[in-house]
Amino acid sequence: MSRAAAAFPVTHPTGAYTVTVGSDLLPNLRQIAGIKGDIALVSDSNVAPLHAKKIGETAVTITIPAGEKHKTLDSIRGIYDQLLAAGIDRKGTIVALGGGVIGDMAGFAAATYLRGIPFVQCPTSLLAMVDASVGGKTGVDRPQGKNLVGAFKQPIAVLVDISTLQTLPKEELASGMAEVIKHTLLDGRFTLPAPITDWQALVSGAIQVKRDVVQEDPFEQGRRATLNLGHTFGHAIEQVSGYAVRHGEGVAIGLVLAANLSARLGVCPPALQSEIETILSAHHLPTRIPADLPAADLYKAMWTDKKKAAGKLRFILLRSIGDAFITGDGIIIEETAVMQTLNALKTKA
Repeated sequence: MSRAAAAFPVTHPTGAYTVTVGSDLLPNLRQIAGIKGDIALVSDSNVAPLHAKKIGETAVTITIPAGEKHKTLDSIRGIYDQLLAAGIDRKGTIVALGGGVIGDMAGFAAATYLRGIPFVQCPTSLLAMVDASVGGKTGVDRPQGKNLVGAFKQPIAVLVDISTLQTLPKEELASGMAEVIKHTLLDGRFTLPAPITDWQALVSGAIQVKRDVVQEDPFEQGRRATLNLGHTFGHAIEQVSGYAVRHGEGVAIGLVLAANLSARLGVCPPALQSEIETILSAHHLPTRIPADLPAADLYKAMWTDKKKAAGKLRFILLRSIGDAFITGDGIIIEETAVMQTLNALKTKA
């Protein structure tokens, strides 16, 4: 007998949905998500050949080329065109099958097509399972930065089919672990087992950390911003690398940079950086900025980050594991300190 799936309710200002975590969920999508009308499946060129048939009958299957560089308004326009051609109306449901890029794009299309139709998240990457699929953030990138155009759009259900992890390349599995590790840094009650043998338990634990935060702060007016620990640095690294650096890899490096800057400002002990590096290295994640990414370019890229406010960069810093905070008027982050951190943690050419 297969192991029973776990279900986690998520409430938000306009309702609620359930995150279901288990194996072999995709063939039961309609029943679990309560879908009665047409399904418009949105996936990418890597995931669709592996998992699209498990969904069953769809009114249309829209396949986007894989990769962050395709997370654009042009791709969204293509989704609209195919939805219209298939006759998808307001009783239809968009299903996002893939990683965080597909979830963001499908969700944004669902938020804006016909002024909004239902959508379901079916994340197939570890990173999307524990992070992007929960909380209702959607959007696309612009040349100036990541996720600069978007909307909050809550799914009607999230199906986390951990069976899909079996087809995930090891590099993508490691990338997803960066977000899992971030959650352990935000909530000291959630710890990593060693070795990892129970993926359902691990994913469930990470999801619960995010669920608790987004329920408290659904529109990122306060505590939810701490979920961006490592992301101000990480997004800049992704952007300047032309997205050659994966999101999880950028976040991993960003976690080390955040700890370094925290120690530089005297808000955490220097040993915290080494502790974080040890955890990341154990999961085959990078801890240093690639040598070919100039510090000045990274600093400039940070200024397109959505978390800046009142003309100032905001960082998520750490006092200790389980104690993250958002910089504001109380702590002034000088450019000199940020540049020192960027230069100190660069891979030697």
